[in-house]
Amino acid sequence: MNYIDMHCDTLSEAFLRGRKDIFDFPEAMVDVKRLKKAGAAAQFFAIYMMPQTGESLRDAKPERDERSSRKSRDSAIPDDDLYIEALCKIMEDTVREHPELIAVTRSAEELEDNLAGKRISAFLTLEDGRAVQGSMDRLEDFYKMGIRLISLTWNFANCFGSPNSTDRTVMEQGLTAFGKEAVSRMEELGMIVDVSHLSDGGFLDVAQVLHGPFVASHSNCRALSPHPRNLTDDMLRTLGERGGVAGLNFFPAFLHRDETREDSTVRHMAAHIKHMVNKGGIECAAIGTDFDGIHGQLEIGEPQKMHLLFERLEQEGFTTGEIEKIAFGNVRRVIHSLL
Repeated sequence: MNYIDMHCDTLSEAFLRGRKDIFDFPEAMVDVKRLKKAGAAAQFFAIYMMPQTGESLRDAKPERDERSSRKSRDSAIPDDDLYIEALCKIMEDTVREHPELIAVTRSAEELEDNLAGKRISAFLTLEDGRAVQGSMDRLEDFYKMGIRLISLTWNFANCFGSPNSTDRTVMEQGLTAFGKEAVSRMEELGMIVDVSHLSDGGFLDVAQVLHGPFVASHSNCRALSPHPRNLTDDMLRTLGERGGVAGLNFFPAFLHRDETREDSTVRHMAAHIKHMVNKGGIECAAIGTDFDGIHGQLEIGEPQKMHLLFERLEQEGFTTGEIEKIAFGNVRRVIHSLL
């Protein structure tokens, strides 16, 4: 079955390992070879902005693999612009060498062209809007570079607003004045606004400012797992009402009530999908694996095992048409709405 994954950290993993492309990357969870074999129609590749000096990657992003955390602390991370340029080049080099398999994709029209040509659509995204630096010109420059989704925050406050947090005061803070203007401009340009990692107050502001859909590219259900990175029932309802989607994250801590558990299974994933559908409707649920940004005992740890999730959903009573929406159709619809 074709599917679209709204989030992976493979480009930063390639950067940390000194890789020039991601066509054949067995050390990672994702590469083009495995995406093709798995039937991936599109993959959103995050440009994950690594912590700046004094910020601990392992502490700040618990889903990040400890192996990569050590490497990032021991590696010389360039400034944001050079880093972004380096990750874009990894993607560009991969596409240049394998144009028959994958293409950097900027619009719904290009997505459909790639589907017809049996090429994987690679959407570039920015995880942490800090790189925008409060500048509308920089925001538009990222659009011109081909970035089509921005996760407004990561786990620290930035020019857009505040992050998810266990601190209620932080969690209640909304978008900055610039953040409100910027998300409105993103909608005008044709960029997807992503609220994964954002504070609850920020989510509410996004819903008030935007007219069309927005997404939580890699977040689960807070009713089933209380981690602040997950979405409340009201958030799921809002996403559904606005035509947006929530991408199922495969990280164990976002699947369980006990965040210390290390197991991630299709049974747990299906429970979150069912909850998403129950609260937000069938068109609210999607996939956002967080591959190459997660670790644990993963029943699905690479694209070629994605079929296990779809088979489990069938066992849970979902129809073929419903599974196709979750796997592919819902995100395709959002792309057509916004890009």
